[in-house]
Amino acid sequence: MAVVVMKFGGTSVANLDRIRNVAAHVRREVEAGNKVAVVVSAMSGVTNQLVGWVREASLLHDAREYDAVVATGEQVTAGLLAIVLQSMGLKARSWQGWQVPVITSDAHGSARILDIPADGITARVNSGEVAVITGFQGVEPASNRIATLGRGGSDTSAVALAIALKADVCDIYTDVDGVYTTDPRIVPKARRLPKVSYEEMLEMASLGSKVLQTRSVELAMVHKMKVRVLSSFVPPDAMQPVTAGQLENIGTIVCDEDEIVEQQVVSGIAFAKDEAKVTLLKVEDKPGVAARIFGPLADANINVDMIVQNVAPDGKSTDMTFTVQATELPRALEVLKQAKAHIGYFDVAASADVVKVSVIGVGMRSHAGVAAKMFKALAEKGINITAISTSEIKISVLIDAAYAELAVRTLHTLYGMDAA
Repeated sequence: MAVVVMKFGGTSVANLDRIRNVAAHVRREVEAGNKVAVVVSAMSGVTNQLVGWVREASLLHDAREYDAVVATGEQVTAGLLAIVLQSMGLKARSWQGWQVPVITSDAHGSARILDIPADGITARVNSGEVAVITGFQGVEPASNRIATLGRGGSDTSAVALAIALKADVCDIYTDVDGVYTTDPRIVPKARRLPKVSYEEMLEMASLGSKVLQTRSVELAMVHKMKVRVLSSFVPPDAMQPVTAGQLENIGTIVCDEDEIVEQQVVSGIAFAKDEAKVTLLKVEDKPGVAARIFGPLADANINVDMIVQNVAPDGKSTDMTFTVQATELPRALEVLKQAKAHIGYFDVAASADVVKVSVIGVGMRSHAGVAAKMFKALAEKGINITAISTSEIKISVLIDAAYAELAVRTLHTLYGMDAA
C-alpha cells in the first residue's frame, strides 16, 4: 500500500469525458489498495476566460477580488471529479484550498505556500476516502481570504500536498508522456528521459520547458519528494498502479542525482521564445553604473537574466546588454527612460526577436569542452551569439529567433541525443 498524490492539468480535465478518464486513473490506484489524494486544475481555457472577465471589468482591480474570481475554475473541476468518482462507487469528497487548509503568503495572484496542516486530509485519506483538492490556491490567514499561486500553481499545490501527506510519489499527469530531451515538435528524434535530476529539471523548467512549474521542482528538491511526469491520455488499464513497483517503466521520474546510474553529459536542450534584449548605448564606464541600471529595474520587480558589457576602446564608455521577459519589455523601457538622467546613457535599443537556447546536464560538471563544442557547432551553421550565461550544469546563448529551430536540432544531434 502506498500514499499517492495525483495531479491532473487543464487538458486532462477539459470536459466531462476527460474527467471520467481521470476518474478511471484514480480508480486504478484505489483498487490496488493505495491511499489517494487528487489535485486538479481548472478545465482547459477556463482560467484564461476568468482572467479576461476580471480585466474587462477593470484594468485596475483589487488583487484579492481577482483571486476570488479565478479560483472558481478549480472548484468546478474538483466537484465534478468527486461526483464522477462517487458514481463509480468510490468514497470521494472535494476540498477547496482554504478547507485543507493550504496556508499562503499575502501576495495575492502569486502567493507562496507557507504551510499545510494536513491532519484532517490525512485522516480522510487513511480512511479510504479519495480527497479531491483544488490546485493553484490556498488561504491567506491574516485576511482569511483565498490567495492564488500564479500560473502553474497546481503543480506546486500537488508537490506541497505530497510532502504534507508524506506520500510515496507525486504523479503529475499532463498531455505528454514524460520529460523529453527537447520539444518533440521541433526535433522528432527527441527521446523521453526515464529519469532526470531535480537540478536538471529545475533548469529546464526555468529555461523554457513547460512540463513542470519551477516552484514545484524547487519544493520537490528541497524535500526530496519523488515526482513522476505521466500522460493522462494513456489508457488507465494500460498502466500499472504504484504498488506494482513499475515507477520506472513509464513516464519520467524527477529524483535525486544519486538515483540516476547512467548520467549523460547533456540531458536536454531547452529554448525560451519569451525573451527580449535591451542595450544601453554609451553608458559612462565608472564604478556604480551597473547598480544605477539594475537597481531601478529590481525596484520595479523586473527580472534581468543575461548580462553582457562591452567597454569602448577609449575606456570612457560602455554598452550594456541584458535580457528581460518579453512581456516586461515595455515596463523595462519606461523604467530606464525615467532613470536616464541618473544612469547617464546616450540611447537605448531593444528587440523581442530573440530566443534563448540552453544545453543542460549534470554531467557537464565533470566534462570539459561542452561549451566549445556548442559555440563551434553554432558558428558552422552561421548562427551568431549575442549573449552567453552559464551555471555549473547549463550553458545558455541568446540568438536571433529565426535560427531557434536550427540551433535546437543542431545541438540535439551534437550531444548524441537523437533517438535511434
